[in-house]
Amino acid sequence: MRRKFVNNLFFIILINLLVKPFWILGIDVGVQNRVGAEEYGFYYALFGFSVLLNIVLDFGITNYNNRNIAQHEQMLQRYFSGIFNVKFILGFIYMTATLLLSLIFGYSGKAIYFLFILGINQFLASMILYLRSNISGLHYFKLDGLLSVMDRLLMIIICSILLWGNLFDGHFEIEWFVYAQFWAYFITALFAFLMVFKEAKHFKFKIDLPLFLIILKQSMPFALLVLLMAFYYRLDSVMIDLLHPNGKLEVGIYAQAYRILEGFNMFGFLFAGLLLPIFSRMIQNKESVSKLVNTAFNLIFIPAIAVVTIAVLYPQKIMDFLYLEHVNASAEVFKILMLSFMAIALTYIYGTLLTANGSLKQLNFISLLGLVVNLALNFWLIPKQGAYGAAIATLVTQFFVVLAQIIMTKKLFKLSYSFAFIMKHGLLLVIGASLAYTSVDWFNNFFLHSIFIGGIFGIFSLILGLVRKEELMSLLRNN
Repeated sequence: MRRKFVNNLFFIILINLLVKPFWILGIDVGVQNRVGAEEYGFYYALFGFSVLLNIVLDFGITNYNNRNIAQHEQMLQRYFSGIFNVKFILGFIYMTATLLLSLIFGYSGKAIYFLFILGINQFLASMILYLRSNISGLHYFKLDGLLSVMDRLLMIIICSILLWGNLFDGHFEIEWFVYAQFWAYFITALFAFLMVFKEAKHFKFKIDLPLFLIILKQSMPFALLVLLMAFYYRLDSVMIDLLHPNGKLEVGIYAQAYRILEGFNMFGFLFAGLLLPIFSRMIQNKESVSKLVNTAFNLIFIPAIAVVTIAVLYPQKIMDFLYLEHVNASAEVFKILMLSFMAIALTYIYGTLLTANGSLKQLNFISLLGLVVNLALNFWLIPKQGAYGAAIATLVTQFFVVLAQIIMTKKLFKLSYSFAFIMKHGLLLVIGASLAYTSVDWFNNFFLHSIFIGGIFGIFSLILGLVRKEELMSLLRNN
């Protein structure tokens, strides 16, 4: 299982590295620069609002289905039609609830129109995730990896033409960005449906009410988890818009910084997408997950601290390289947000393990506490500090959540964290960060120093035995 995890992880990371950096740094940043921070802030606040009720679209079905198919492959034929049709009912409920809630919050006119299109996009994105959960549940990880970048690849093609095709003399409307999302999601969802139908070999447009009620009952704990996580991940931009006197501009500044964090989170999400079905099958077969947890920990922790070190040393240069407006303010926010990436990266391991084990009661309790912490800090910090205050709230919340998850997994799975294991990772963090800081004056080029920093962490992870040369070479040969 460790070999399967690492082999498929290499492939998925490779194709994502080929597509998503250009999506983030070229298209998404290009759109933000073209329309301006305030206009993009308008879009980003509405996007965050459209995600708040995302739970209604999914109701925990995706995670439930992934775990279920991984443990019982024969259930695909029985559940595929029923769940697919149920998703349309949930989509209608979601759209109605989102638009009604937007009226309560005082949105009108252009904002309502945007939320309608963004709501359709959220439905399509949710459908893609459900269809992919069948594919990854069957352990077709390479096909799932291709689907994970298909929508972004289509967006790159469409937005590249709109941004740089000289069709509109350099003019770009934020609405076009939303329309491009629609077509990218629609085509990807259609292709994913055909791939799953090929495996299920059966489909009919009929609502199976008894199956619908069974699925909703079984997926309820997953639904609550998704709701709580969506709130403490996405409420920040909405709260900045509502609580700060200059809300839309502050949201734009926050979005500039958060977008980079979100880009790195995509790679953490890849870990979770692979680990959930693998953990689920191992738990079903009563296999020990300890070695796989340690392998996944090293594979995500070492690159994460290297990335965070670079971000903390060069926030101004990174923001200046990417954006045209509000660089100084975004740099300060970016530095704080990227510190939280270490915690977020680890939740993709420990949170996924608890999900695979069905420990939803514990996960939901941790997430509820995280939401309370996040709300309290946002109400306290945002009115005075705006985007910077929201970044501090995110940092504290994410470390609180991951520490609670680590304690819970240690208790449930009897995972051992020896003194040597903790010391080695602590030494790697101290040595790597210290050498990175002291070597700043050795380099005139930010990119060369970034490569040097990555090399430092890689070399010392080998010296400290966190990554074993023999095991790495064996995995590479098999890959």
